[in-house]
Amino acid sequence: MQKAIDILTVHSVKPSLQRIAIMNYLLEHHTHPTADEIFMALAPSIPTLSKTTVYNNLKLLAEQGAVLKVSIDEQHTCYDIDTTPHAHFLCKRCNKVYDLPVNDNLHILSDTCGHYIDEQFYFYKGVCKDCLKLGLGSIKETN
Repeated sequence: MQKAIDILTVHSVKPSLQRIAIMNYLLEHHTHPTADEIFMALAPSIPTLSKTTVYNNLKLLAEQGAVLKVSIDEQHTCYDIDTTPHAHFLCKRCNKVYDLPVNDNLHILSDTCGHYIDEQFYFYKGVCKDCLKLGLGSIKETN
C-alpha cells in the first residue's frame, strides 16, 4: 500500500481509499486492465465504489502521469502502471496487451521541426505467441 501512496504523492495526487486501491491493483496486475476490469475487481471489497469513480480517478492518474492510458483503438483502452517509454502489442485473437521494449533510436525525433513532443505511442497488432502455440490463427489470417 505504501508504494501506491508514494506514487500518488510524487504525482501530486491526494491519496484516497479509491485511488490507493486502483494503484495497488495496477501495481499487482501488469495485464493492462480496462477501467471496467478494475471496477469489477475492486467493487466486491469497496461496495461504495462506482464505475464513474474508477473512470474519473484513472483519468486523473493519467493526466498527472502516474499511469499510462493506452488507447490502441476505439475498442481497446487500458491502463499501464509502467510509464517508462515502451511499445504495446495487441493480440487480435485473445485481446491481451503486452509490453514491448523500444530502443533509443525511436526517441531521436523529439525536436522535429521545432515542435515539443511530450508523448509517444507505439502500437503493434498481430497474434501473440501463446495464441500461435494454441493454433488460434496465423498472422496471415488476421487481415
